This record gives sequence, C-alpha cells and structure tokens, in this order.
Amino acid sequence: MSRLAIDTATEACSAALEHGGRVYHRYEVAPRRHADLMLPMIESLLAEAGCDRREIEWIAFGRGPGAFTGVRIAAGIAHGLSLGVGCGLVPVSNLEALAVAAATERGEAQVLTAIDARMGEVYWAGFGVDGDQLKVIAPEQVCPPSAVRAGDIAVKQALAVGTGWGTHGDALIETLGVSPATIIPDALPDAAVMLRIAMTRVAQGTRPQAPSAAQPVYLRDKVAVPGGGTNPS
Repeated sequence: MSRLAIDTATEACSAALEHGGRVYHRYEVAPRRHADLMLPMIESLLAEAGCDRREIEWIAFGRGPGAFTGVRIAAGIAHGLSLGVGCGLVPVSNLEALAVAAATERGEAQVLTAIDARMGEVYWAGFGVDGDQLKVIAPEQVCPPSAVRAGDIAVKQALAVGTGWGTHGDALIETLGVSPATIIPDALPDAAVMLRIAMTRVAQGTRPQAPSAAQPVYLRDKVAVPGGGTNPS
C-alpha cells in the first residue's frame, strides 16, 4: 500500500508519495500554475515508485489556510482521487506543516506561524512541537498583525516562520512586544512534511475521513473587491 500527500495552498506546489518504505517527492514554487502541475506531479511520483493509484491507502492534503484558489485545488484533487480509488483523506493544516518543518530543521520547541493572507492580514497560529507531535498554543485565526496573540509561547525564545513574517514582520514584532529568536520569512508548506504528519496520526489511531467530512479550512470567506470580483487569498 502507498500513501500520498499534496499541497497547493501557497505559492508552492508539492506532492509526496510513500511506497515500499521510501518517500518520493516533488516540489516547485510556481504561483498560479498549481492546477496544471499537480496531476502530472502525482503521475510522475506513481511512475517513479512503480505504483498504481489503486494501491493508495489514503491521501493527505493541505486543507488550508492559504489562498482560496490554491486550497480548493488541493482539496478538489484529493477528493476526486479519493472517490476514484476508494480511499480516505487526512486533512493537514498548512500552518501545522510550517511549524513541524521549521522545528525539525532548527530544533526549536515553540513556533509562531504566519502566512500572508493579503488585504493587510495574516493566517496565524502558535504551536509547541515535539517531533511530528503538535500542541496548539495560539489557535488558527485570520487577523491584522495588530490582533495576533502568542498565548503562552515565550516569544523571545520562539521560532517565527512563514510569509506573513516577510510581509508584516515589523508590525507583528510591534504587537508581540519582542522579536522572536529566529525568523524564517520565506518558508512555504511542503507535502512531504504533511505526509509525515499524516502518517504519524494514522499510526496513532486517527482514521482517514470520507471526502464529505474532509473539508478545506479557509478561516475567512471570499471578500468582494471593486469591479465585482473576489479576492483570491
């Protein structure tokens, strides 16, 4: 059996496949090309692994928060594949994936994640991280930098990660009152990390969900913009 993870919620488009104890991986920063890239990525992984899609046991996907269009692409592809092969889904938070990746690389136990949400806001959350295990300390929210809260995180010793820190770093630091120990402003979520998180959860007893239950998380509704369109973030 195999396990697949995909993500398109930010500028990065990524997919990871575990098959026969080995992980196969694709990652490309390609804004606005996710819909064209994801299915070929998946087919490339299956071909490299010598795996048929009917062998997929479950599919993890980046359920958001992130760009509306990007979140919908990953969710739609995951749902379609799930129905096609008859497997379950494991939704994974993009903010959680950022936290686990950064903590693994840097060895920090507390992480403040921020993804640029456009319109002067960030997708925000704070986590305690131990390996692939997470404890939510500051719940996910979308808000202006002036409204973020760190909960019980010791900001001065924390790791800050995500594009929100690149766009709104000064404002976030002003709100928190102190700068985090390390800031990684260009980090993007990766399906390979989501695969690790999902495998850990399933091994601990989490059951993959039916497509009807595995829904994306936007944190805010689409917002109308002048000209009758909508903001895609």
